Amino acid sequence: MTNSADIPSTPPGEPVNASFRVLPARNSLDSRSSLPGESAPRKYKAYNLSNFRRLSQMSRLSAEQLFAIEVVGRVLPFKTNNYVVEELIDWENVPDDPAFILNFPQREMLEPSHFDEIAWLLQTGASPERIQEKVKEIRYTLNPHPDGQLEYNLPMLAGEELRGMQHKYRETVLFFPDQGQTCHAYCTFCFRWPQFAGMEGLKFAMQDPGLLVQYLRQHPEVTDVLFTGGDPLVMKSSILAAYIDPLLEADLPTLRTIRIGTKVFGYWPYRLISDDDADDLLALFRKIVASGKHLAIMVHFNHPGELETWAARQAIALTRQTGAEIRTQSPLLAHVNDQPEMWIKMWTEQVGLGCVPYYMFVARDTGAQHYFGVPLVTAWKIFRDAYRQVSGLARTVHGPCMSAFPGKVQVLGVNEIHGEKVIALQFLQGRNPDWVRRPFFAQYDERAIWLDELKPAFGEPAFFFEKSGRS
Repeated sequence: MTNSADIPSTPPGEPVNASFRVLPARNSLDSRSSLPGESAPRKYKAYNLSNFRRLSQMSRLSAEQLFAIEVVGRVLPFKTNNYVVEELIDWENVPDDPAFILNFPQREMLEPSHFDEIAWLLQTGASPERIQEKVKEIRYTLNPHPDGQLEYNLPMLAGEELRGMQHKYRETVLFFPDQGQTCHAYCTFCFRWPQFAGMEGLKFAMQDPGLLVQYLRQHPEVTDVLFTGGDPLVMKSSILAAYIDPLLEADLPTLRTIRIGTKVFGYWPYRLISDDDADDLLALFRKIVASGKHLAIMVHFNHPGELETWAARQAIALTRQTGAEIRTQSPLLAHVNDQPEMWIKMWTEQVGLGCVPYYMFVARDTGAQHYFGVPLVTAWKIFRDAYRQVSGLARTVHGPCMSAFPGKVQVLGVNEIHGEKVIALQFLQGRNPDWVRRPFFAQYDERAIWLDELKPAFGEPAFFFEKSGRS
């Protein structure tokens, strides 16, 4: 990993493994100019198809690599920022550097025929309208909303669909605040890429928190609300508060936990440190905790390098100081983190920083799954190899897990039963709560990367959860 000269990976004067120090309280914006480890406040700058060639680091790439970014970035949304470019990417290791792969589109992320179609249009000077028409056509082949998100997960209120919410599991409702449907940088594996692609009718978003409150009053079984996106922490703190305050003011006795899904700790930790309203965001966290609600920040870390910078560690420390809990999760990704040593390091570092390892997911069946997907049997081997080498405090993690149509399905392992080699699985969450923790078995298949590629073991015509149909 490379770090810029003005932000060391640990505060000045401290060894790498020292307990992490929380910054002193800030009383004014001016004090940000003298934060330990910083020479000046950091300002966010985004890079996308319109300006990425201006980066000096692009001189390291070939013309072919630059063109591939142009091609793939038209189909899969592309945006990165100065923190990722300067702090996370090891430019000496490009194009194989994991942070580079996580942010900059690679040729192989599109099927060859799709890549060639867009490349030909660009090379022959096709009109923007014709290019966009082909892009739209390709995007619809990439399963833009997998696993019934549009057809089965939308809740109803007074006979109307709430298209800014999802309610798949009994206890948890997802809420998509309208202004939070973007990110500081886009992961190339993102399963919610349609949120950023401008595809009409495919974006989840809602502006009225009052509808959420009404829905929760009518559904006392819901104990958890997850604010998600995109990334809710791209919003100004005052806007995020406008969504959360009505929940607190409603004083719903059945609502116990507020969750916020975010990647800012990995892609823009200055959101908690030196952004203009960083103090306001931390104050909002404290307010939620003081209200008696449990606040869980669901953080995505995809590679150990995202935990190594001073800013990431400081953001974690400041957030934990508010009383919020940080839970970490990531998919297992080919080319990025498909080695057990990486997960051992991630989980160990996360526990050391006070975070709770939560999920190892499997790359979902959308977008560039063919590029990032790891066979389920291999995923289990990686998970098991890492899991057995960490302490009990890191064994809070569930995995490898697929967020598939019927629910969150965990691969338990491979075994032989009555002479048949099988894959054992179970539900951690299910559309039907009765499915949870009920073991089931699939025929051994070392190539399958998703649930729908598996076949029932022991001659069964269908898995138990399929027998009643999707409805």
